[in-house]
Amino acid sequence: MIIAVDGPAAAGKGTLSRNIAEAFDFAHLDTGSIYRATAKKVLDNGIDPEDDAACADIARNLTADDITSDGLRTEAVGQAASKVSAIPAVRAALLDFQRDFANTPPHGKAGAVLDGRDVGTVVCPEAQVKIFITADTEVRGERRFKELQSAGQNAIYARVLEEMKERDERDSSRSVAPLKPADDAIVIDTGKLDAQQVFDQALEIIRSRQP
Repeated sequence: MIIAVDGPAAAGKGTLSRNIAEAFDFAHLDTGSIYRATAKKVLDNGIDPEDDAACADIARNLTADDITSDGLRTEAVGQAASKVSAIPAVRAALLDFQRDFANTPPHGKAGAVLDGRDVGTVVCPEAQVKIFITADTEVRGERRFKELQSAGQNAIYARVLEEMKERDERDSSRSVAPLKPADDAIVIDTGKLDAQQVFDQALEIIRSRQP
């Protein structure tokens, strides 16, 4: 079984996807980590995140170790990842990795949960379950602000919110795989729900699709 969980930044994709994978003993892939890993290597090498050819070369040489490296969750890497992910050649280079993971989950798992922004629309349009989670920008901005504070990073809420709005606009308006729910995705607004309530709704959806 392939489960696609999509949505904008700080909507709760990661928490939900990890909970689903643990509950069903499925493999889990945070597809954003692939783009963040690419973006971090781009920044570490002094490359402009809008240099299509150089970024694509980095993406083609990405390794599994890169995806687990430190420093992927910083705001600077997140902003660069949003730019890098809009480059068609980068997306093409990373698409096969994601599809292989979904269709042949590691360690013999019986299913895979992939979370990102275009899993249900582009990466795995054949996924049996597609969930799109979202929340108002202000709610997500507050969540990200608290995350950064908890991680010991200096953060200014107004700046975090503005960067999130810019990222939403860039992700939603890009010509390649824009952020949007798949036609057959079920949308969950997490703004007024806690993680357990979101998980409970997702479980009902998944169990209704199981053979």
